Amino acid sequence: MKGLKYQLKSVLRDKFCLMTFLLPILAAAALHFMGSIDLSSLGELHFGILKNDLTPQTVTWLTRYGPVTAYETPEELIDAINEPSTNVIGVRSDGKRLQTAIAGDELNIFQQAAAALPNLYERRAEAEQAEVLIWERPDILENLQGIFLPAVLIAAMFMGCTFNAVNIISEKEDGAAFVSEVLPLTPGQYILQKAAVGFLFGSLSSVITASICFRLSWQMFGMLLVLIILSSFVAALLGLFVGKFSDGLMIGVVYIKIIMLLFIAVPLMCALLGVRGPLAAICNIVPSQPAFEGILALSAGNTGTALKDIGILTIHGIAWFALYVLLAGKQTPAGPPSG
Repeated sequence: MKGLKYQLKSVLRDKFCLMTFLLPILAAAALHFMGSIDLSSLGELHFGILKNDLTPQTVTWLTRYGPVTAYETPEELIDAINEPSTNVIGVRSDGKRLQTAIAGDELNIFQQAAAALPNLYERRAEAEQAEVLIWERPDILENLQGIFLPAVLIAAMFMGCTFNAVNIISEKEDGAAFVSEVLPLTPGQYILQKAAVGFLFGSLSSVITASICFRLSWQMFGMLLVLIILSSFVAALLGLFVGKFSDGLMIGVVYIKIIMLLFIAVPLMCALLGVRGPLAAICNIVPSQPAFEGILALSAGNTGTALKDIGILTIHGIAWFALYVLLAGKQTPAGPPSG
């Protein structure tokens, strides 16, 4: 218990670890807040015209499709069109037709609108006779949240890797690691004491993040809690490996970034590309993949897939723990001297 208290005090003094603990929570809160903001206005068409160039009827027709801004000179209109931060479509009169102008760096949807606008204007009488159906405007962040929120939770669950790696590397640099080598601890006790801090902080950060991100039934949240516990435990063990094989803080940070990149990239690529079959089974070698898949399954109410992923994470925990016990047993000294 005293060893655990020492580890906690050491971590609480480390700003890098505290930042790692808070970042997933802040990211989850930001995504949850942004989900309630209507950003659909970013996809609206914006038109730029010259004063007294178009008839009032034409200007009124344009305002049906988006805001219209009138400019005093052609130079001002050109500057507005070329402004990289906008998607202004320039509209000028060409006799009975309209002529559009764009910068060329706009999104494809705005380029298509600019190309279709003159023809649409010519056939405006026919368009007025067409039946118009108005569909409910969807939340443009809804589909993205389905992927981003589990990714944020994955970052929270596997942040215990950072805690333990930085803790062990700091002890190496401070010389405190030599004390651990003479303590009367078995390899299993040493691992549990070292992994406890990252596991506790990773689990706590994940639970807070999950409470912000998801609204699940008690049964589903219980299964999510099991996923969190197993994932945090595996991450804590991986942090021990990073700390063990890192000669300094900079090398350790590189290892941590590589691991976190794998943890985030593999499940995201599997979700976006729809990976199935043997390749999906191979991806389960990365512990974050079954965790990510389990979160998505629980969000969709699929408990069968979530149970399968819990089983895979259990195997990960046993395998990584056994491997570290095997490696640590060769270095951790036996108990206190007899006699």
